[in-house]
Amino acid sequence: MTGEPAASGDAPPQARTPRRRRWRELSVDLTPLRVSRDYRFLTASSMISGFGSFLTYVAVPFQIKELTGSALAVGLLGATELVPLVVCGLWGGALADAMDRRKMVVATEAAAALLAVLLLLNALLPHPALWPIYALTAAFAAANGLQRPSQEAIVPRIVPPDLVVPAGALQWMLGSFTQIAGPAVGGVLVATTGPTVSYLVDAATFVISVGFLLRLRPSPQGEDAEQASLRGIAAGWRYARSRQELIGTYVVDIAAMTFAMPTALFPFLADHLHASWSLGLLYAAPAVGSALVSLTSGWTKHVHRHGMAVIYAAGAWGAAIALVAATRQVWVVLACLAAAGAADAVSGVFRMSIWNQTIPDALRGRLAGIEMLSFSTGPILGQVRAGSMAALRGPVFSVGFGGVACVGAVVGLAAWLPGFRRYDARTDTHAVAVRAERLAAHAEPSL
Repeated sequence: MTGEPAASGDAPPQARTPRRRRWRELSVDLTPLRVSRDYRFLTASSMISGFGSFLTYVAVPFQIKELTGSALAVGLLGATELVPLVVCGLWGGALADAMDRRKMVVATEAAAALLAVLLLLNALLPHPALWPIYALTAAFAAANGLQRPSQEAIVPRIVPPDLVVPAGALQWMLGSFTQIAGPAVGGVLVATTGPTVSYLVDAATFVISVGFLLRLRPSPQGEDAEQASLRGIAAGWRYARSRQELIGTYVVDIAAMTFAMPTALFPFLADHLHASWSLGLLYAAPAVGSALVSLTSGWTKHVHRHGMAVIYAAGAWGAAIALVAATRQVWVVLACLAAAGAADAVSGVFRMSIWNQTIPDALRGRLAGIEMLSFSTGPILGQVRAGSMAALRGPVFSVGFGGVACVGAVVGLAAWLPGFRRYDARTDTHAVAVRAERLAAHAEPSL
């Protein structure tokens, strides 16, 4: 009725509209999924196989703990992965710039399915052997090293340049959901059925993922593409070393993960907390924080100083991990891990943005190989550090020391790399040049 005030629970249209607008500005941008058919298939593949991989991610250290009872034996998983990941990551980057990137991701996904089957067969033995677990973990690292550069390098080709940052945020958000569901389900499965069901489901998810990847359009290189070679790998390294903003994204994340990656100690941390039921939640908690940040990632479009964002986020990660060691309350530990995951999400989105916004397509595969080493070797080295220190001083000391050391390392690296601190996506010469290159490329073929 006219002349009467609106009911207290009803906001006038002019009040509701700004609130909706603010929510749209904050919420994750789904446009890349709407406009790119190939991005939808690639995302579906990543989510499905990622879920299965996280089941194995929980099952492998659990199985080694059950077989040996040793924190050092669990930590040594990282040592078995490091060399194949480094070698195959660099070579995979060179192959990504030399051949059809779709063929690479399909072949390596099929290989991963076979490896999951072999883990299952070993687990079904009356007395599972320890050495095949290490050997197959190393083979998984090799397959991942060969695949990830091609997978990462496809994305800038299949989304328009103005959607690179939203696509990165969307990838992180959807990946966070698999990190929540996978470890949570994996924790229940290993506690109730042992590792066998986890390995079986992982193999099945890889097979389904291959079906989606086969539907991607071919992603070949031009006739003038450089053949895969050690010389080409060296050229990629020289290019990366020439740019402080790229070096910063690598070394800050490596330092943060090496010092403050606690996942190898989660089975022992659950025992310390007298809460064996919390194992799956410990694995999933960082992903919960990551998902919460990603769901409101619309704000990332308004941040242009990406280097500083990474520095602040990496420091916050270390501080949150240090706090994990300061309490024996399981829900406080889970909250700290969620806060750490939120910080890691911020770091990941902006590191990915710098990479995708500033690296030319001809080098994208080789630089993706270096990127993969930066975000993969850190956690692997972190497992070795955490397990070794826990064997000497206990898991709580190892976690707390790592968090404090992470903060100190990030501060030192930020002081060492002024170009990284000053990076601005609006004015950086490499970002401006790559935007022009990709706008020209996307003006010809339709998505």
